[in-house]
Amino acid sequence: MTRHRGFALLGALVTVVALVCGVIITGYGLLDSGTRADRGGSADTSGDPRTRGRTPMGTAAPASADNWTGTWAAAPAGAEPGAPVGYPGRSIRNVVHTSLGGSKVRITLSNLYSPTPLLIGTATVAVGKGGGGPEAVAGTMRQLTFGRRAAVTVPPGGQVVSDPVALRVPYDSDLLVTLHTPRAGGPVTYHRHALQTSYLADGDRTRALDATAYAPSRKVWRYLTAVDVLNPEARGAVVAFGDSITDGVGSGYDANRRWPDVLAARLRDQHIGVLNEGIGGNRVLADGSSLGNGASGLARFQRDVLDRAGAKVVVIDLGVNDILRGRETDPARITAGLRELAQRAKARGLRVIGSTLTPFGAYGGYNATTESVRDRVNEEIRSGRVFDEVVDFDKVIRDPYAPDRIRPVYDSGDGLHPSDAGYRVMGRYLSPRLLAERAPAQL
Repeated sequence: MTRHRGFALLGALVTVVALVCGVIITGYGLLDSGTRADRGGSADTSGDPRTRGRTPMGTAAPASADNWTGTWAAAPAGAEPGAPVGYPGRSIRNVVHTSLGGSKVRITLSNLYSPTPLLIGTATVAVGKGGGGPEAVAGTMRQLTFGRRAAVTVPPGGQVVSDPVALRVPYDSDLLVTLHTPRAGGPVTYHRHALQTSYLADGDRTRALDATAYAPSRKVWRYLTAVDVLNPEARGAVVAFGDSITDGVGSGYDANRRWPDVLAARLRDQHIGVLNEGIGGNRVLADGSSLGNGASGLARFQRDVLDRAGAKVVVIDLGVNDILRGRETDPARITAGLRELAQRAKARGLRVIGSTLTPFGAYGGYNATTESVRDRVNEEIRSGRVFDEVVDFDKVIRDPYAPDRIRPVYDSGDGLHPSDAGYRVMGRYLSPRLLAERAPAQL
């Protein structure tokens, strides 16, 4: 081979390598874009917007990168009654309670149930003084940005993620997330059973540290659906996915006594977040958004579980409302829906724990047919043919002398929802070892 031919061959090889590298890099970019679109849903504009995920915005990293882990979440449940154009010219202060601490924080805002763009003029986050009040700890107020801008427009049916901001977020503490909406928008996307007082103020009071400007509002969360923290010690998050019993209906107001709160306290030393994605009235099979009960479990599972930052385990407690509200008489349809949720979670590497359906014998709608359906669903769940593991919440809170009813000491008084004592025993019954053993993704 001549020297000239050798140089020509070398040049050709360099060209090929460059082309291959270009294809690999381009492919990686497309793959990353697709992954973000899957997490965010912005690439798919077809179908019902209530089933879409977050709209990526700003510099927020993908959920699986850099140890971003959810510390708090609430599923969007519907459009708030009595607020058809939002709260123009007012500040909304949401009080949320962390499970996991961190050195940086970011939030997700949702406009899921509005056909109108939502303008957020200013947004802030601060550590609260506690007790569910609107007062902030001095020195902790941080302005949030979106794509490095103070204002952001959330598209109809969409979500946005803030840029990360440095803030020392404590474990087991209140955070204040405050939004100023300078002009009218559409219906407010909200979470109906927050069991936590929110606050309203006139004008832009997003940086206010004290409570002077704020008046208590309804016990709901508005627009805010997730808070993530950056924590190198975080080992992932457990997502509690269910209905009003996961949502905590029947527990004390401004007290954080839902069973996921009890579980969060037990997992705190292990640096594991707990995210409550329960919606009162929610069903596996049917949409209840018009009543503030959220999209069906099947429709919202991607957004509320699989897209959550750092999710490693999901605990599914869903199906009672399919019987009581949906009047479903075929237990196989309910268990088929639950099985599909479990399969989708396992396909993403999450460990799946399912709960038996708890008693409702003293609640309206109970009869021999509804009890038979519940019993047959529970029989299938206990068989191990639906979930990886089973937590038998039915066994934990039922009355041993009347198994179709909640034990009186655990009953909030309506025959369906547990009391603080009932939620406490449920949160303590779920073994941390059950969350970690043979898990496909290490906690």
